[in-house]
Amino acid sequence: MKMIIAILKPYKLDAVRDTLTAIGVHGMTITEVKGFGRQKGQTEIYRGAAYQVSFMPKMKVEIVVGDGVAERVVDAIRETAATGQIGDGKIFVLDLSQAVRIRTGETGVDAL
Repeated sequence: MKMIIAILKPYKLDAVRDTLTAIGVHGMTITEVKGFGRQKGQTEIYRGAAYQVSFMPKMKVEIVVGDGVAERVVDAIRETAATGQIGDGKIFVLDLSQAVRIRTGETGVDAL
């Protein structure tokens, strides 16, 4: 099993969710986060005064899938979330040793 963590621009979330649903991903966890990388924030103007926003709003999407589907999920996220601009985000893929469904006690891929 693989855990895929994707950090995206907020306005790309619905498109990514729709794409993943279309390829058979049945569940995901979404968290609103803030951060910066090479983008290093941006300058905003509020009531005529300029100020620096250091941390940009992003969406963190966490998905757990079987090994055979992981590469397809990563490709789908990358293609859907890409704008070609700095700040598009990152995708991390981690090995997951176990998953357990609390309600039934199912383990492994069956718990997904």
